[in-house]
Amino acid sequence: MEAMEVDSPVGIQEGGSRPTQAAVAGQAENANAPLVISDSGSSTEVEEEEHDSNEGQEAARPTPRLPATWAFSQRAVSRTAATPSAARGAPMRRRVRQGLRVHYPSQTAAPSRGFPDFLLRAPTASVAELESGSTTEVSESDEEDGAVEAGGEEGASAVVLPVDPAPPTISHLNASIHHPQPQDVSSANTSSVAENERTGNKHQGVKLASVLSSLSEETEGDNCTICFEAWTTAGEHRLSALRCGHLFGYTCIQRWLKAQGSAAKCPQCNKKAKRSDIVLLYAPKLRALDNSEEESLKKSLEQEQSLRRKAELESAQYKLKLQVVTSKYGQVEQELQELRSLMAQAGRSSVPSSFSGSAVYLGLSQRQEGSRKAQYSFSKAILVSQAGGCRVLSYCEPLSCLLASQPSPQATLVPGCGVKKVSVVNMKASQYVPIHSKQIRGLSFNRQNDSLLLSAALDNTIKLTSLLTNTVVQTYNAGKPVWSCCWCLDNSNYIYAGLSNGSVLVYDTRDTTTHVQELQPLRSRCPVASLCYVPRAASSSFPCGGLIAGSMEGGCFWEQVSEVTYRPHVLPLETSGCTDIQVETESRHCLVTYRPGRSNPSLRCVLMALNRTPQQESSQLPNCSCCPVQTFGAGSSCKLLTKNAVFKSPDGVGTLVCAGDEASNSTMVWDASSGSLLQKLPADLPVLDISPFVMNGEHFLASLTEKMLKLYRWE
Repeated sequence: MEAMEVDSPVGIQEGGSRPTQAAVAGQAENANAPLVISDSGSSTEVEEEEHDSNEGQEAARPTPRLPATWAFSQRAVSRTAATPSAARGAPMRRRVRQGLRVHYPSQTAAPSRGFPDFLLRAPTASVAELESGSTTEVSESDEEDGAVEAGGEEGASAVVLPVDPAPPTISHLNASIHHPQPQDVSSANTSSVAENERTGNKHQGVKLASVLSSLSEETEGDNCTICFEAWTTAGEHRLSALRCGHLFGYTCIQRWLKAQGSAAKCPQCNKKAKRSDIVLLYAPKLRALDNSEEESLKKSLEQEQSLRRKAELESAQYKLKLQVVTSKYGQVEQELQELRSLMAQAGRSSVPSSFSGSAVYLGLSQRQEGSRKAQYSFSKAILVSQAGGCRVLSYCEPLSCLLASQPSPQATLVPGCGVKKVSVVNMKASQYVPIHSKQIRGLSFNRQNDSLLLSAALDNTIKLTSLLTNTVVQTYNAGKPVWSCCWCLDNSNYIYAGLSNGSVLVYDTRDTTTHVQELQPLRSRCPVASLCYVPRAASSSFPCGGLIAGSMEGGCFWEQVSEVTYRPHVLPLETSGCTDIQVETESRHCLVTYRPGRSNPSLRCVLMALNRTPQQESSQLPNCSCCPVQTFGAGSSCKLLTKNAVFKSPDGVGTLVCAGDEASNSTMVWDASSGSLLQKLPADLPVLDISPFVMNGEHFLASLTEKMLKLYRWE
């Protein structure tokens, strides 16, 4: 049991006079009386007896002084009143219980390994009641031995009260010092005071544990893993790291690597390290954000998106195949019903069996000939220009005529270029309409059926021409050669012009002065060879509308957010060799034509499905793109910028793709769902433009060469 040091500073001067406070303090310093109290929490009993030889001296009670260190562990101390025996100056006997070791004040106390034991000096008859719950029990007893006398004189001495050895909590550190107040000591309160002491100690332990745990959580990750001390931002123990990324104090990791020599390793991951790998970090406060879950979610999202794109591509292919299978199934079912009816009629007839069998065979053969798949058949060839020079083709539905661009047939009288009207009613060329001064590169009609023709030419202008009066009603000067043009199918007040420098000008037909907006090219400044507008539709895969601009370097989709706002989306096309882009508005497919090159020696037409990726976050915008569905191959020659066509099949099932083949001077027709070649329509010269149209419920296909226009009927 470890003893606590006790000082007895109070004494009585000789002569019976009342000592002063200075004298009492002096005698207390010279007192050699042994007095020991236990720090184990037990109380010290002090027995008071009246001595017969008392000469009437009264013990002087010095004013108690509270040490400065008492504020670290106690918040208030109550001072008890003096007992009557102490007031009369009667000597007091202090007996120590068995098992306690006597310790003289003159001896040197051993240093404490725990929290310091603070001493409180108080008068003999006073008991300090501490806030922490520790008390000193005073009782009158003569059963214990070992009376304490101060230098042969009878007087009052001090009782040393033990201080609660529990470490101070955070709340006690800021507590103010309160002077003790006197109170009467009652033996009836000793048991409750002791119980309060034990309860207070227990509460202090719980509070201390919670404070230490919170402090350890706050400082987690801020300590060096070698010395377990906090690293600093400057000095020898500043924050440093190895190549593996683990953090240490600079001096600690330097000594660690130096001690291990050539076989030095990181203390945490055991990776090879050397002193030159130490890097000083300049971070006032280092914190690492755990984003492993976010990265795993991003990776899974990318996988899901790739699977989604693959599923959409397969879905588009299967939809085309389903259309073909459905049409074939309907035809086969109809043939089966007719065959059954023929067999029933042959069974009911009274003719000989041999004749009946031949009749059935004849009926089947006729049905097979009648059920042959419909295709285009040649209707008529019309000479448009004797000198040649035809370039583009378009169909005017209100007037039921085809328009083919050509140079002026009377160049001396009417120079320039215009369009030749070809009536599809009588299959004859009717009249020539002059429009531009140079070659025409684009013709387009709107959905209003007002017979307004939009034309673009290399004379830096686009013009609106009324075919009802054969006059030009509006001219816009673009400042550069115009290679293509088209109408806005969502709002007929806007038209587009693709220039030779790669930009696209937006015009408002209500504004006759200049363009209202210019769409700058995102990549190179190649001429915009083709412009197609995709109208808005209630489609889950591609609901937005906008403009597709195609050039030799690829394509870009300009999504129309509002009337004057466009958002660009670069399409994933090949970076060279793109000659034309056409759109089928109902199925939301586009046909991209590539001329032969080093990697692909033949002309290729790639059918692509437009799609839109939904937005993943509120800050991100949806992305518009396209993916290939089918590829069609043609000849090995493509010297001219020809225009091809993709449209819905005349029988209402599936999609057809038509392209000109320069090597064979023909028009090739493919089935988009199966990729098979259906027909090869011959021509005398390379086919430059193809235009399907409908008149009186009949479907036609027109192909244009430099001189001739050929018409094919769907039968």
